[in-house]
Amino acid sequence: MDRLPQEVALEILSRLPLLSLVQSKSVCRAWRTFIQDQLLLKKHFKHMVENDPSFILQIMGHCIQNQLYFGDLSSDPNNENVMVIAKKLTIPPLLSFHLVSSCNGLLLLSATHPSFELCIYNPFTRDYVELPKRSHHAGVLGFGFDPTTKKYKVVEISYKRTTHLYFRRRVVRFGMRPASQTAASSVEVHILTISSNTWRNLGSFPFRFVWQKSQVLVNGKLHWRATTNLIMSFDLATEQFKEVPRPNFIASNRRIHELVVLRGCLSAVSFDDDNEELEIWVMKEYDVKESWVKQFSIGAYVPKMLQANYQCHSSNDPRFHSRKEWIQVLCLLKSGGLLLQYRNKALVVYDPHCRTFQDVEVPYEEIPRCLTTVVHVASLNWIDT
Repeated sequence: MDRLPQEVALEILSRLPLLSLVQSKSVCRAWRTFIQDQLLLKKHFKHMVENDPSFILQIMGHCIQNQLYFGDLSSDPNNENVMVIAKKLTIPPLLSFHLVSSCNGLLLLSATHPSFELCIYNPFTRDYVELPKRSHHAGVLGFGFDPTTKKYKVVEISYKRTTHLYFRRRVVRFGMRPASQTAASSVEVHILTISSNTWRNLGSFPFRFVWQKSQVLVNGKLHWRATTNLIMSFDLATEQFKEVPRPNFIASNRRIHELVVLRGCLSAVSFDDDNEELEIWVMKEYDVKESWVKQFSIGAYVPKMLQANYQCHSSNDPRFHSRKEWIQVLCLLKSGGLLLQYRNKALVVYDPHCRTFQDVEVPYEEIPRCLTTVVHVASLNWIDT
């Protein structure tokens, strides 16, 4: 590697799978320094769009401290099985944390620490930046890159805790769907530029957002579902909200179950009660209502792991185990298959052409079976080189 021109070495390493790139840091000190070069990371993330995205698994449970893993999908040419190849990450010295979102390989962590609540962690360099404490109440978070200023920003839509909302006889978490709307003055928007030490208050906002498991970052804009079933975007450059046109199925009084990014396109997941299928609508041309198309329909399925867990349950109906709340659409693979997650435990690849499901093997000798796995697909926001 030392004999190769730097540009050739950069091009070779930028095409390695993310897991292989992380493991290559252990070869020698020179390789470690070279792999931490920002130019290499930028090149690598640009190549990721051509391949299956890597993802991050967060292991949470009572018996061990939280853990993070890099994961890549791998197919066995002999038996066509799909499995996860995982590499345990070194985590920052935190008592506990929650992986909120990711952007360009950087992770936003919500942490339990005496001096800070949020931090940005770089798993490549193992460095982390403490973010200033918030004077406002905690709420729905977003993390992204502003291409105009070349700076990262954290956005938070916060809700005052003076109002207690009840839904189905239990307190609803802020950001989840309430039984009724509250006054607009109870919702505030704050933003932090990572190079700054001060949160800025952007004022009040007339909507409440639904908490979502993964971040939706498209065209330099963060996206959320409002409790009114609207799709709202936040432009990281102009720091303005805007309503995004919704798919036509909204007219049938169906709700959006979740938003997701599929190969760079904003996509909406909805549940068709008549056919008992998950439908995925994709916006082929951003911000153009007519470009929404229904691209996938997914029927009921029970992963093998959940079949074992529910053997004692009285219901053998697959629909019971495939409730829309239990299924998360993660990403679209280059093969055309969809990577799904069931009940924060089982990973499944769905083939839309054959309408078949394939359970993904996860190395449980490394990742304990008894713990919950949260998958965050690394979101990409192009950085100009």
